[in-house]
Amino acid sequence: MYVMTTETAPLPAPAPVWARRAAHSIALCAVPSGLWRIAMASGVYVGYSDRVLRDVFDIPGWGVAYVVGLSVVTELAALLPLLLVSDRWRPLRPRTLATLAWTASAVLVLVALWQVVVALTVESRTYMSSGTAQTVWACAYAPLLAVPALMTAVTWSYTKRLR
Repeated sequence: MYVMTTETAPLPAPAPVWARRAAHSIALCAVPSGLWRIAMASGVYVGYSDRVLRDVFDIPGWGVAYVVGLSVVTELAALLPLLLVSDRWRPLRPRTLATLAWTASAVLVLVALWQVVVALTVESRTYMSSGTAQTVWACAYAPLLAVPALMTAVTWSYTKRLR
């Protein structure tokens, strides 16, 4: 009996250049917010008072591990689309990877919508001490708003190539 494994599964057609660029862009979109969080965990002034860092974010303390860990997990998740354009490395069956990618795309759209709502609420802005700090924060997190559209485009390209 012949069983198809990830090693014997047929390779999809090569990814178009635009899809490769979009996948790499996703990984780069996560960098500014990660650096901002690491700066916050390192004690660099990012607009929060020492009291807010201590009481709300538990920095210094366990909050440092959480914030740095969140940055690492976010960047690792941002590398997932590179699997969709890779011709060499296939850790999952192509159909399984497509299902995972479509699920990730849907979740990213919902998270992006939720983050816009949270960013526009009054409470989320009251902890920042200045308009400049809010502007820097917005510039660090703004690239993440492009991720759902880029991920959906890369996923669509991957699914199309599987057919």
